[in-house]
Order: sequence, then structure tokens, then C-alpha cells
Amino acid sequence: MVIWITGLPSSGKTTLAQQLVILFEKNRIPCEHIDSDQIRKVFSNTGYSKSARNEHTKMVGYWASRLEHFGVVPIVSLISPYEESRNYARRACSDFFEIHLTTALTVCESRDPKGLYKKARNGEIREFTGISAPYEAPTNAELELDTGTLSICDSTRLIVNHLNTRSGKYLWNSCLK
Repeated sequence: MVIWITGLPSSGKTTLAQQLVILFEKNRIPCEHIDSDQIRKVFSNTGYSKSARNEHTKMVGYWASRLEHFGVVPIVSLISPYEESRNYARRACSDFFEIHLTTALTVCESRDPKGLYKKARNGEIREFTGISAPYEAPTNAELELDTGTLSICDSTRLIVNHLNTRSGKYLWNSCLK
């Protein structure tokens, strides 16, 4: 399975993915966190135009499909703003579980640890998703979560409940504090 977490910047993608990784590892389920910020540090020539973002998302989708093929659960935290490239990733993977963080823009801006929204609003950053670049909300996400109203623990619990229902198996029933 591939768990793909998408949403606006500062919606909680990375934080939620990190909690899932800890939970998976605690339950001895092989997984790997693929985070856009980390990937962009390694592949720093990746741009922010629509075509560059689509290629970036497709590349991550391909990597996720390879990990899935070898029995590792990739937990992807990636803005992935365009439906086209998310659908490519979905098609590349055998079992794709998309989680859309529907957190309001105002909440994301209030959380912004890097001050990027402020810079985007001041025109210092061009092509910033949610401000000067679009975010196409998923039309077929398996789960939608508003991390502006749900805690990380509650969000994690909802994901686990969906995974248990989806698989028809009892995987685990614990939440991190």
C-alpha cells in the first residue's frame, strides 16, 4: 500500500506522516517516509512551475510504487497540487490510499513555521501553492481530514480505522500521545 498525504503548505502533512511512521514501526510494518522538503534537498534542481511540480510528483509516485512493490509502505507527505500528477501516482501504485488534508488556508497561514505565506503575500515568493499558485483538491481521496479541528492523535486514529476497514483485517488500535 502507498499512503499519500496531500494538502496545502503547513496543513500538517509531515507531522501526520511522522506519527504514522512511528506507529507502523511500533507494529513492525516496514515503511518509509517520503517528504517533499527532504527530496528537494537532494534534488535541488526541481522547480516550482506547474510542469516542474507535476514531474516532481510523478517522480515521487514512481519511487513510491517501487517501494510498494518490494513490500515497504511508503508514507508520502507532498503538497502535490495537481490532480493530473496525483492520478499518475495512483495509477503507478497497486494500492493507493490518498489522504487530503482539508485544513483551511487561514489555519495553515497561522501555523507557518518558515514564514513562507507571509513572504508569498508580500510578493517575495512566486508560485506559492494556495496564494499565487493553485491547489487542486482531490476529487477521489479515500479520506479527508481537517487538521485545524482534529488533533494529530485523532487524525491518526481515523486513518487507522480506515485502513482496518479497507483491509478487512485488524491491523492495530493504538495512538501516540
